[in-house]
Amino acid sequence: MDQPADTAPAAARWRRVLLKLSGEAFAGGADSGIDGDTVRRIAADIAAARAGFDVDIAVVVGGGNLWRGTQGAGAGMDRAQADYMGMLATVINALALQDTLEQLGQPTRVQSAIHMAQIAEPYIRRRAIRHLEKGRVVIFAGGTGNPFFTTDTTAALRAAEVEAEVVLKGTHGGVDGIYTADPEIDPSATRLERVTYLDVLNRGLEVMDSTAITLCMDNRLPIVVFNLMAAGNLQSLLDGARVGTLVAQEAQGGGP
Repeated sequence: MDQPADTAPAAARWRRVLLKLSGEAFAGGADSGIDGDTVRRIAADIAAARAGFDVDIAVVVGGGNLWRGTQGAGAGMDRAQADYMGMLATVINALALQDTLEQLGQPTRVQSAIHMAQIAEPYIRRRAIRHLEKGRVVIFAGGTGNPFFTTDTTAALRAAEVEAEVVLKGTHGGVDGIYTADPEIDPSATRLERVTYLDVLNRGLEVMDSTAITLCMDNRLPIVVFNLMAAGNLQSLLDGARVGTLVAQEAQGGGP
């Protein structure tokens, strides 16, 4: 991962990216909680990408390993209250990722849509962009700050706001892209190299929620769905390799 002092970072396919991580990825093989080894492996990939490429990296992490708003709503809790609890879970994950990245020598800032001055900066778009320009990884926590919106939508929104060129949606269950059906259930399912936003919406492909897909479509913001847990995938994507599935305006053309 370490680069010689006289070696300039390589040019990346995208100059600025938004990496979307699910909270469940942080649990490793467990049903819930935070697995330190797994977080370190994810952080090492991010730090290696920053060290090896001339790229700005922003991150949105979910909180599903600790709490989901729909989980509370399903148990009779007020949905808005349950969603706010989920936003707090994303802050816990963001702090865990920040600590691990900084142990690896990668400067990092956490910005939260819910103000908690003792542990995170408030989300300020211009400040976030400035951090990125200075080579810091910026982790956006607290969702959008509003209930009824997922962290997928947060990822699409923040990517558009900081002028990222792509949303990189990392999966954690071993699935390496978008398939015609659930490959764990249907052995005949095939991986798609490239699909349109409308294909995702019309065919009900499980990529991101419809609000996030529509927001990306309106802003012509491509999405790449890839296996986050396969070592080196993030660097391969930045290097221009075909990894995962690309969601874009046109179905035809080069792969991701």
